[in-house]
Amino acid sequence: MAETTTPIARLNELIQGIDIAVLTTVRPDGSLHSRPMASRAADERGVLWFLSHNNSEKVEAVRTSQHVNVAYADHTAQRYVSVSGFCELVRDHGMTKRLWQPGYASWYSGGPEDPGLVLLKVVVQQAEYWDAAHRRMVLLAGFPGMV
Repeated sequence: MAETTTPIARLNELIQGIDIAVLTTVRPDGSLHSRPMASRAADERGVLWFLSHNNSEKVEAVRTSQHVNVAYADHTAQRYVSVSGFCELVRDHGMTKRLWQPGYASWYSGGPEDPGLVLLKVVVQQAEYWDAAHRRMVLLAGFPGMV
C-alpha cells in the first residue's frame, strides 16, 4: 500500500474494500458483544458511521457505555484493522440520506425516513493494523486518543 499523509487517509486505505465491519459494544452487565455491520470509509473528521434500529441491543449498550471497537478483516490480503473509539447516537435525516444505500431497504423498510433509524457516530480514538512483514499489530498514530 502506498504511503498517505494523514491517519484518516491511511485508515481508509487499510479498510478499503472491506464490506463488513464487526462492531463490539459493552453491555450493561460489562460483557462484550460483537455483531457485523455494513462498512464504509471514515469521513474527513475520522468518524465511522453506521445505521441501526433505535430499539436494538447495540443502541441500548451505547446508552450505557460509549466505548466501542470496530474490527475489519480481509484474510486474503492479510489486512486486519482494529479501531477503538467513542460512539454517539445521532438523529440526522440529512446524514442518513447521504449514508443510505439501496441494500439497506431490506433492514429498514421505511427507507432513510424510517422513524426507527438512528446513526451510530464512532469517533476514532485509536487504530491499529496488522503488519504482516513484522508479524505484529502497529499503532496508526495521529488520532485524538493518542498521547
